[in-house]
Amino acid sequence: MVFPVVFLKLADWVLYQLLANSCYRAARKVRNYGFFLRNQIPRSSSQQQAASLFPSASHCDVGNNIRSSQTLVCDIHGVLLRAKTFFPYFMLLAFEAGGILRAFLLLLSCSFLWVLDYELKLRVMIFISFCGLRMKDIESVGRAVLPKFYLENLNLQAYEVWSKTSSRVVFTSIPRVMVEGFLKEYMAVDDVVGTELHTVGNRFTGLLSSSGLLVKHKALKAYFGDKKPDVGLGSSSLHDHHFISLCKEAYVVHKEDGRNNQSCLMPRDKYPKPLIFHDGRLAFLPTPFATLCMFLWLPFGIVLAIFRILVGICLPYRLAIFWGSLSGVQLTFQGCFPSSNSEQKKGVLYVCTHRTLLDPVFLSTALCKPLTAVTYSLSKMSEIIAPIKTVRLTRDRKQDGETMKKLLSEGDLVVCPEGTTCREPYLLRFSSLFAELADEIVPVAMSAHVSMFYGTTASGLKWLDPIFFLMNPRPSYHVQILGKVPPEFTCAGGRSSFEVANYIQRKLADALGFECTTFTRRDKYLMLAGNEGIVRENKRN
Repeated sequence: MVFPVVFLKLADWVLYQLLANSCYRAARKVRNYGFFLRNQIPRSSSQQQAASLFPSASHCDVGNNIRSSQTLVCDIHGVLLRAKTFFPYFMLLAFEAGGILRAFLLLLSCSFLWVLDYELKLRVMIFISFCGLRMKDIESVGRAVLPKFYLENLNLQAYEVWSKTSSRVVFTSIPRVMVEGFLKEYMAVDDVVGTELHTVGNRFTGLLSSSGLLVKHKALKAYFGDKKPDVGLGSSSLHDHHFISLCKEAYVVHKEDGRNNQSCLMPRDKYPKPLIFHDGRLAFLPTPFATLCMFLWLPFGIVLAIFRILVGICLPYRLAIFWGSLSGVQLTFQGCFPSSNSEQKKGVLYVCTHRTLLDPVFLSTALCKPLTAVTYSLSKMSEIIAPIKTVRLTRDRKQDGETMKKLLSEGDLVVCPEGTTCREPYLLRFSSLFAELADEIVPVAMSAHVSMFYGTTASGLKWLDPIFFLMNPRPSYHVQILGKVPPEFTCAGGRSSFEVANYIQRKLADALGFECTTFTRRDKYLMLAGNEGIVRENKRN
């Protein structure tokens, strides 16, 4: 009953706004382009004159202690973020929450978005990206996917002004649900005033609420009343000048400063909050051109992933390495092959950092010998295509310990004591169970690199993880085998299992240049997926 009404409203809007009104706007653009050369100098001078009304944000005195009690207002796009365009973030939302067909439809819309004005362009992207999606899925993307790309695109100059104030309010015409999670979790914002969307039940209709698209200067007046905020940050566009003119102090973040000036780039060590966990499949910022390249690559990537899987399953190690490298897979090996102690009947216990589900496979390939891997959760499909033996654990410490002891008596064993994957240069807390099982422990530093798709997920289908990783044009793995843990740093040498686990975690972190944390698998899944990491097969939450 709901969606027919929605599509009737959309049809009426398309007939009037898109076909009639937008054709007139397109004709105006064509006419203006014809007189571009004649009006080029006056227009550029008028823009410079308008921009000079307010000083640059780089001239703001951020060392003034008085600012610690001031209130700042600004927008996120074009001010806090270096790039003014918001298409990539709608594409991330469409792809991660709506799927590949919705993302393709949004990409096709680029063919006519250029003829629309700001408001119509935003309405079209909102409808395509949000229509029919659950509120839960959108909020998950806003919390777990978008923050990574927002942080990478932060404007350092704007953030320095931002960080010196005690109270911050963001006004934006972008849907509030897209930016609120990031701004409150990472930027310590007091409030977010954005465009509200219409919902029916727990789903978005893709239409705006009755209040319509947010107008920043009107929203600022309604929010603060007669009181003026202390500092306003805006872009160099004339639309923002009315907004920041309502503040006691106003500064402009110039477009050319954010894009080309290296001083505006935000280094990772200056992030307002460390980025440790994030989700989603796309490993690149999906601009229109980059998204088009992804869709053109996708058919080849699927075929290539299948070929790489078959090579790993069917061919001997040496041939698998050869044909894998020809297909673009880069495997580098560093270290020495550990020698097993002939006096002991147990196998060698390899303790690895956990980048993807393929960690044990690449270690086995690098060593050119079969290994057994233990895992807490593995889909049936991953077990079928795995070229090595895999054994599931139950999370019962006693039972899992007995299982691993039995496997060690049969041969070499691979464990990933982090319990889950981490994409960023951090190591999660190591479980200490492995330290109680063996005296011959070999730490292995694993690192992986992708350029298009991430091979891990917290809320998606896990059986697709290896496929997505192998769909990358040139996925790479670096395997560094460290020396055996000295006997005096094992449980047999008088150390507790926790001391051994912490020692190996620090040793691996030093080898990779990573940072140790105390976060666990449970922390990751609570943050990204809203659950404790218990995988329910054949069922999506």
